[in-house]
Amino acid sequence: MFPDRAPSNPIFCALDRADPEAVLGLARQLRGRVGGFKLGLEFFLANGPDGVRAVAAEGMPLFLDLKLHDIPNTVAGAVRAIARLPVAMTTLHASGGAAMLRAARRARDESGTPLRLLAVTVLTSLEEPDLAALGMTGEVTDRVLRLAAVALEAGIDGLVCSPLEVAAVRARFGDAPLLVVPGIRPAAGPDDQKRTASASAALGAGADILVIGRPITAAADPRAAADGIRRGLAEAV
Repeated sequence: MFPDRAPSNPIFCALDRADPEAVLGLARQLRGRVGGFKLGLEFFLANGPDGVRAVAAEGMPLFLDLKLHDIPNTVAGAVRAIARLPVAMTTLHASGGAAMLRAARRARDESGTPLRLLAVTVLTSLEEPDLAALGMTGEVTDRVLRLAAVALEAGIDGLVCSPLEVAAVRARFGDAPLLVVPGIRPAAGPDDQKRTASASAALGAGADILVIGRPITAAADPRAAADGIRRGLAEAV
């Protein structure tokens, strides 16, 4: 776990695979080159808590991205279980509502652990036409800000939003929320993530942690890819 607001290296590499040996191999290659690792639903369903502990044994901060969304009692129980794992952060959907978010916060507080709760605002795979098809009209940024306000009022530690909303979130809520930002791509391309930007653009807008997966893990040399992104960030700063 990291003790401060965020690690000195803002890159968290998404190890979103089911194969534990492949994930551990990437973790060992990237240890010390990134600030931490993100484990998602696919990995967790395939490997469970023991898989999380195995990756944690590599000595890097872990972000367990499960996007909890259920009735308050169920989510509180899930947070209590996650708090027993060696992870620094986990996620829940802001759209679960204030009661669910408050129940999650209370469960975390009662656990006595430093687990940070992050509220997912609008998935990076969604744009305005996708939201409109679900009956959610208006601009994506407005929806992100509304959900962010609910989450922060409920006492959640931070937010997950696309790089395109980071500046608006900072302008509205200031420096206090921890902002964890996926959708980091060197350039637009055929991808299931639609609201994207470069690492330097996201960091410059006010992101604290950048979740980067395929630009690193799908590279011929993941270590060189991670090093290149970090150098680019240093040059931009």
